[in-house]
Amino acid sequence: MIVRRFFDVKLAQTSYLIACGKAGVGVVIDPNRDIEQYVEAAEAEGIRIASVTETHIHADFVSGARALAEQTGATLYLSDEGDANWKYAFAKAAGAVLVRDGDEFGVGNIRVQVIHTPGHTPEHVSFLITDRAAAAEPIGIVTGDFVFVGDVGRPDLLERAANLEGTMRTAARSLFASLNRFKNYPDWLQIWPGHGAGSACGKGLSSVPHSTVGYEKRFNWAFSITDEETFVDAVLDGQPEPPKYFANMKRVNKLGVPAFDFGAVPPRAGIAAIRQALKSGVPVVDARLADAFAAGHIPGTINIPLNKSFNTWAGWFIPYDAPFLLIAADADAVTATVRDLAMIGLDRVAGAAHRDVLDAWTADGGALDTIPQILAAELAERLRNGSVTVLDVRGRAEWEAGHIPGVANVPVGLLRDRFAEVPRNGTVVLQCQGGGRSSIGASVLRALGIRDVVNLSGGFREWAACELPVEIALTPASAATAGTK
Repeated sequence: MIVRRFFDVKLAQTSYLIACGKAGVGVVIDPNRDIEQYVEAAEAEGIRIASVTETHIHADFVSGARALAEQTGATLYLSDEGDANWKYAFAKAAGAVLVRDGDEFGVGNIRVQVIHTPGHTPEHVSFLITDRAAAAEPIGIVTGDFVFVGDVGRPDLLERAANLEGTMRTAARSLFASLNRFKNYPDWLQIWPGHGAGSACGKGLSSVPHSTVGYEKRFNWAFSITDEETFVDAVLDGQPEPPKYFANMKRVNKLGVPAFDFGAVPPRAGIAAIRQALKSGVPVVDARLADAFAAGHIPGTINIPLNKSFNTWAGWFIPYDAPFLLIAADADAVTATVRDLAMIGLDRVAGAAHRDVLDAWTADGGALDTIPQILAAELAERLRNGSVTVLDVRGRAEWEAGHIPGVANVPVGLLRDRFAEVPRNGTVVLQCQGGGRSSIGASVLRALGIRDVVNLSGGFREWAACELPVEIALTPASAATAGTK
């Protein structure tokens, strides 16, 4: 038996190639859009990809299941669980085999059993894996967004991301029932989850890549709650704000993913194109690191640094229904940026510029903008004399766990939607945990016309390290959850 794990750091997402070495065939589970990685890995192992499947209709990345099946000639297996709203619209056209709870398929000596595990989504399934050449009992279960190491999949996305009112408490009860069934599996059964730390599909995922049923029953907070309503309250409390792009991903992955050429290079954009874009309201995204952007950038551009969180914030701020321009450090950074955008379906890159476009901008008479930085000690002094207003742009749960006294909370991804709450008079200091999200927020507010914006470079972490005053506003449910983590 061969098990290959593919982890995309920026998506915090895991795919699996599970194969029978003797028969030379395997199945890929939860492939993302970059399908060549699976093809190359299978070729290196001498494996033919015979089957492709996924645990559910994903909300956080573009699925590569259909494209991989078509390219390799593999059989595509898709969940037929859930109601009509959560069926794959392209299943028939793709020649997919629809599967339900208890169904099985095989790749050589590997048996894959479908287990319906609703809660995160109605159609969600997990895959129980048995290596029949070695044992009659299963070795592991691919849990997708059902059970993670240290957490469980959030049941609120249909309501909070897809705007299906009244669904999250029902989904949480389904998740509770699924977990109770899951507890019956043997303690030694390995858990191979679909996400790790950094994913917005839960609120406390570990960076450990795999676990066992026994370990999670003992140490995962979700397994320690035996009362259904207590569990419902706890699992819904403290979830991070779902990125705006999640709703679009659900739609794309349900209806069918458009083709994308990962080798394509967007046209080079010069200062004329950037000026015209800014004049006409076309977004211009500067993907350079936050320090470089703060030191000098073209006015009106927004900063989404090309780092591990790039996909999340790109999905918050870049529109799906319009073209946009990029600025990146160099040609390699442009390639990486375009690839990362494609992984969440942001394909409409109309042009890209390199760092030298800033030199061309100034040579043509344009001025560069900067974002001032402030340290915690200076901020404390300015708060005492009333010369600044601070806005905490962390998630709500982070703010509740501890914040600068009297400071309001508007999560950075919601700055545009809640723009009316942003102070207009005097200096506005944006603050997050470590200075990264607030840098993004400062660029967004600047682009929206608020000029006197300053970034707390060390964030709340520096504030707390200086032993400055902190307020706590934990809700009862989040306090209960924190006590079990």
